Amino acid sequence: MVTFFAALVLLILGYIFYSKFIERVFAVDDQTPTPAYAQKDDIDFVPMSWWKGNLIQLLNIAGLGPIYGAVAGALYGPVAFIWIVIGCIFAGGVHDYFSGMMSMRHGGAQFPSLVGRYLGKHIKVFINGLSLVLMLLVAAAFTAGPAQLISQISPVSFITALVIIFAYYILATVLPVNRVIGRIYPFLGGILLFMAVAVAAALILSGKPMPNLTFSNLHPGELPIWPLLMVTISCGAISGFHCTQSPIIARTMKKETDGRRIFYGAMVIEGVIALIWAAAGMTFFNGTYGLQEALAAGGPSGVVNEISTSLLGTMGGVLAIFGVIILPITTGDTALRSSRMIVTDLFSKFFNMDGKVKILLITVPLAIPTFYMATIDYTFLWRYVGWTNQVVATVMLWTATMYLLKNYKFHWISGVPATFMTGVVSMYIFYAPEGLNMDYQISAIIGSCITVAVVVWYATQILKYRHQKQAASDFTAV
Repeated sequence: MVTFFAALVLLILGYIFYSKFIERVFAVDDQTPTPAYAQKDDIDFVPMSWWKGNLIQLLNIAGLGPIYGAVAGALYGPVAFIWIVIGCIFAGGVHDYFSGMMSMRHGGAQFPSLVGRYLGKHIKVFINGLSLVLMLLVAAAFTAGPAQLISQISPVSFITALVIIFAYYILATVLPVNRVIGRIYPFLGGILLFMAVAVAAALILSGKPMPNLTFSNLHPGELPIWPLLMVTISCGAISGFHCTQSPIIARTMKKETDGRRIFYGAMVIEGVIALIWAAAGMTFFNGTYGLQEALAAGGPSGVVNEISTSLLGTMGGVLAIFGVIILPITTGDTALRSSRMIVTDLFSKFFNMDGKVKILLITVPLAIPTFYMATIDYTFLWRYVGWTNQVVATVMLWTATMYLLKNYKFHWISGVPATFMTGVVSMYIFYAPEGLNMDYQISAIIGSCITVAVVVWYATQILKYRHQKQAASDFTAV
């Protein structure tokens, strides 16, 4: 229990101190009007209060990610606590803050547009495709699960449930952001928080011993921590999906100083939620081996349902069902909305029709392949979300690094985690079963070579902008 509370305190301290340091490096300015006012269109660009933005951002980026991912990550033992804390403070919080604030500074630009501006057109083309694939995969995966549960607990068939969910998706994607998302999502975000806090309180009061970090139990089991843990627990530590969602809220910010509370704050809250569920998974089933048996028997939804019902009784069961159905849906619809926004940016030069007609014409073609993928096995889809998700996160961190370099700011705050995540994704694609399924040692060597090559490129960029800064300083002096 000492480890759990220590991790919780560190997350809070990370928000209080490190987020302020990040904000100072970015250099916020409340004198410049935000896109919510400068480009107000009453559809995507609509001013909203920071607390609404925080809860909506939390719901958009979280869903069941910090619950299912944390429960699966708990199989690695108490080392999961370390990754959640370090990943959230030094990688995820930085990633989310810069993805939101850079979007806001560039008129509410989508993630691929930022990539193109700071990493070049070729990377932009790649990331456009990868981002769309990621969001459609997330939307499909986060639809299949709820539809399956609805068909199990009601007379509604799986396909009928899918049709109902997608009808809502299209409605939520087409309507102005303050109509459905702005009114309902803060309330649903509050429920997500309440569910996590209630589970934590019940777990503490249950008297079950929470695992503490020791040299003997740091990582029980045979699963290799590197790089699997960093992909298994993404939501709660660092997740590329977040940078696709941040522009939605970046277009609603009233002032720049709200960014720290909205983006970094939502990431830390998600980290707390992941911490709670990782602790619950390890504690409730008396260790990682008991958790592994429970996951094999009922999957993540079965584990979440058993924990909630056993600890919280009938209310826990209701919350579990509500969460497994509602929370992923509220992530799926914003994934589709972000897809629509990216495609709109891509083809903005070719569309001159009415805004709502244009939105509908773009949304429907995106919904069709997503609907089809939702009929595929959920676990199959989720396997491919992980690596795609973390590649997007890595590219966003490098985008932030180049932004800081070009503006002669302290680039290490994003460059170090970008290097770390490059190592993760470079090895994972070669080692993972859904990748090339190669030998662990060979995968590690190839991944290390790729990472070294990227570090060399980073070093050349540092020297380039250092020389530019010196040349500019010499010219000014003359």
